[in-house]
Amino acid sequence: MNNILFTIGSFEISWYSVCILVGVLLASILFLLECKKYEYNMDFCINLIFWTVIFGIIGARLYYVVFEYDYYQNNISEIFKIWKGGLAIHGGILFGLLFIIIYTLKYKVRTLKVTDMACVGLILAQAIGRWGNFFNQEAHGPEITKAALENMKIIPEFIIDGMNIGGVYYHPTFYYESLWCLLGFIVLILIRVFYKYLKCGQLTGIYLMWYSVGRFFIESLRTDSLMFKSFKVAQIISIIMFLTGLLLILVNIKKSKFENRYDDYEVEDVKF
Repeated sequence: MNNILFTIGSFEISWYSVCILVGVLLASILFLLECKKYEYNMDFCINLIFWTVIFGIIGARLYYVVFEYDYYQNNISEIFKIWKGGLAIHGGILFGLLFIIIYTLKYKVRTLKVTDMACVGLILAQAIGRWGNFFNQEAHGPEITKAALENMKIIPEFIIDGMNIGGVYYHPTFYYESLWCLLGFIVLILIRVFYKYLKCGQLTGIYLMWYSVGRFFIESLRTDSLMFKSFKVAQIISIIMFLTGLLLILVNIKKSKFENRYDDYEVEDVKF
């Protein structure tokens, strides 16, 4: 499979890069639409997107490189070739969240309101970004027969063909995660639209729990997992994220249904 979309001279545009870019653009549009709805300052929002994406990419790459240090210590130049793959979403989430916390505290904007608005687009971006792994033929699971893949019914033929690597078929775990994230996107949208008593932090909590559950079990199939001793790092982080999300839900449950509402307009949200 060719992972290059097109070439201009010696400059190559990879499918991996395009998938990530499309995901970021759609997530940004969804975030800006929500910001406009609540009358946030657009300069604040655009700067937030720009720097969150930058820090997210740096964090995603740094996280991956740290856990693959044995390889990169002898291949320093490969660190900067992110179009070949090697962006760990957990590192991106961590670094992106740290920037959002710092940025919102600086301008006295509710941090959890911002993360609630952002997580809906984020999980959609993750669903799209996973397709970059398909074109790179990475992030797959163990060997499996073609017949077994066809019996699953939900896997299109072109994905089955793409999972034929060197004459061996593999579980398309990227596809499982993409579907899980897409379903999570639908769930978050429905909650945001129809749940009248939504509180700040609840969407973030649901996102953390939803993604973590899917990633934990899908990771058990992955053959290229980042490891810490004998443990898969993504599963450890998934447990931490799930518990954090659960805490956000439980904290809000104790409050009045009219307190800390997501749809409240607050002065610090719109003026700074």
